[in-house]
Amino acid sequence: MTTWHWVRHGPTHEQSLVGWRDVPADLSDKAQIARLNAHLPDGALLVSSDLIRAIATADVLAHPKRERLPHQSHFRELDFGLWDGMLARDVSRQHPELSQAYWTTPGDVAPPEGESWNAASRRINAAVDRLNATYPKADIIAVAHFGVILTQVQRALNVSAKDAMAHKIDNLSATQISATDAEWKVIRINHRP
Repeated sequence: MTTWHWVRHGPTHEQSLVGWRDVPADLSDKAQIARLNAHLPDGALLVSSDLIRAIATADVLAHPKRERLPHQSHFRELDFGLWDGMLARDVSRQHPELSQAYWTTPGDVAPPEGESWNAASRRINAAVDRLNATYPKADIIAVAHFGVILTQVQRALNVSAKDAMAHKIDNLSATQISATDAEWKVIRINHRP
């Protein structure tokens, strides 16, 4: 059984949509980082998205007993395409029907030049499956993004994308999921130690 400890990166304080755009994380909440670090297993593997906000968060969770794996571009946030960097209200004004469909019926709906929920899930699931096969009995701390974590919540709970998106995933929170070939199980979602 592989046990995943999904950590959402530190806050960016961006007001606009942030997908693949590379913006830094605010990692000034040392107390929360210390609590999170103490909560996570010492002997775990540590991997992150290749975006700077996830890399920097993984850096502060690095531990001599945690082996760092190469950054995973497949663990990037959902690709919002032309919407990346736009305020939600501006997206709603420019693409009212498309933006409503993207958030209320996630699946195959994609932003202009972006990716759909289903396309993102396939990308992320393939990377998770590769790591599960390579490390079948490991604890893996994966520092990633809101959408990435929710794709795995969806997978483990076997629910719709819309139901998965109803879950809150705070910055610097941990979501724990165990995975075997036969069964996926959510242990906790959005835990803030």
